Amino acid sequence: MIDSPVFTPVTIGPVTLRNRVIRSAAFENMAYGNSPSQDLYDYHVAVARGGVGMTTLAYASVNRSGLSFDGQLWMREEIVPGLKRITDAVHAAGAKCSIQLGHCGNMTHRATCGCMPVGASNGFNLYSPTFVRRLKVAEIDALVDDFGHAVNLAREAGFDCVEIHAGHGYLISQFLSPYTNHRHDEYGGSLENRMRLMRRVITRVMEAAGDDMGVLVKMNMHDGFRRGMQEEECLEVARELERLGVHAIVLSAGFVSKAPMEVMRGAMPIKTMAYYMDMRKFWWLKALVRVFGRIMVPTVPYREGYFLEDAKKFRAAVKLPLIYVGGLVSLSKMEEVLAAGFDGLQMARALVRDTDFVNKLHNGEITRSECGHSNYCIGRMYTLEMKCNRCVADLPQKLRREVEASEKRWK
Repeated sequence: MIDSPVFTPVTIGPVTLRNRVIRSAAFENMAYGNSPSQDLYDYHVAVARGGVGMTTLAYASVNRSGLSFDGQLWMREEIVPGLKRITDAVHAAGAKCSIQLGHCGNMTHRATCGCMPVGASNGFNLYSPTFVRRLKVAEIDALVDDFGHAVNLAREAGFDCVEIHAGHGYLISQFLSPYTNHRHDEYGGSLENRMRLMRRVITRVMEAAGDDMGVLVKMNMHDGFRRGMQEEECLEVARELERLGVHAIVLSAGFVSKAPMEVMRGAMPIKTMAYYMDMRKFWWLKALVRVFGRIMVPTVPYREGYFLEDAKKFRAAVKLPLIYVGGLVSLSKMEEVLAAGFDGLQMARALVRDTDFVNKLHNGEITRSECGHSNYCIGRMYTLEMKCNRCVADLPQKLRREVEASEKRWK
């Protein structure tokens, strides 16, 4: 066994993980009909058996209006037994289990969420495309209650931790960012006001979590474009989360509706994304992606550990545990991140490529992932379940060429 700080225990609030590696909340698109499936079970149990300290079920909406996808979890009583089956099996494999809770805000369509999409402000979502209306204060009150109820359901389902999604341009992030928040009431204007929804949600979440569940929050270090949140305001958000008593912060960046590749880096595989889109539902978007894909989703250069230098500034600003996420594929870079003062390591693409990645690192069988950073798994997941191109036997030749060209570029 390799002797490395990566494989030492870490404590997040009341929860102790067997090592520092956490499967991040990258969307699996395996919750068919908004409920846990056998595919979701098989994947997270395989990751747990593969050696992670904790695995995270991704992007569970706290209510129906927060759904972006048909394959996304929707927190309600009827899915608790299916979730409990997953957490029991993950625990039996020696890992802890977390669930990411959030609301997509304006990043949806009536056909999916059952109503006119809601957000911080009125507007138009080009990517659906659909008009969006701003949340009323009474609806915000109900939303805060929905977050608390979702945490209670997560406890009932056996989760050790919850991760609140306050980044990437989803609802809480839409309230935080001046790009999407144009309100003139107590929820808009100054940063203090724009943090009000986040503050209320986190306060309710901490109350519901009590003293037996860990609470993580994923937030942006910057939105990734000029009119969005910049580092200075994001540092204040981190300080506010520390004051609110959260147990750890997951540091990310980017805005799915404006700067999506700031989150993932590299190039979006446009041919892959368009190929898998359902012509019956998304013929117009499929055509747009084929013609304007590179303009709609511009490339952001990839390098290993691409958020590390930004994240170090947050490490200097707060004392609570910080979880690093962003382009980790080698043991040496993981050790470098921990040596810089970070408490945990989140990753997804390496664990999509190989669910046994952590065990292989620990055993000394490998020192880095074979992930080629083509982002095939990302382009595919908007329509089908997230899967590595190496795991698709019948990959069409045109998609294979796209993958090979991308892997060569970022090698």
